[in-house]
Amino acid sequence: MQDSRFLFILLLVVLAGFWLAGCATQVPDPIRIAPAWEPTPDEVRAAPARYQGAPVRWGGVIAGVENRVDHTLIQVVSRPLGHSGRPRDTDAGHGRLLARVPGFVEPAVFGVGRELTVRGRVVGVKLRPVGDYEYPYVLLDVEAYHLWPVREPVPDPYYYDPWRPGPFWYDPWYPYRHPFYRPWPR
Repeated sequence: MQDSRFLFILLLVVLAGFWLAGCATQVPDPIRIAPAWEPTPDEVRAAPARYQGAPVRWGGVIAGVENRVDHTLIQVVSRPLGHSGRPRDTDAGHGRLLARVPGFVEPAVFGVGRELTVRGRVVGVKLRPVGDYEYPYVLLDVEAYHLWPVREPVPDPYYYDPWRPGPFWYDPWYPYRHPFYRPWPR
């Protein structure tokens, strides 16, 4: 009797483990390989010769796409990556970078504001204008990339009654009295 209970509990624990493992966040195959140590774009911008050829996995938000004859330059506003390799939804970043992707990339799909993670090697720093300012972009030769799906907005967890304009304690006649209010006769 106790052996069957033990086996049943063991089976439940194992199934719960498999269920939790299935819920774990997966890193997409193209960007799965991350270097053990990688510099930030700010460090590369400060000393480009030191980091030339260094393997990196960086990501951010696309700021522009330029198709050339044999490659595409994708301007990315850098953001720190989460544990899944996806850029975090934050304003903190390390500047801009240019990702040189071999071949053609569809600008309608790789639109401004989409999130992108690239894996490649540092080529150096290239000066390009951002408005009237000459900005030092970190240039990467991309080996693999992953375009992330658009984030869906998080729904509001609270239900609001459309016929009641405020919380339960709301009094539409405050600070005045209710129109049918009559004090008790004395």
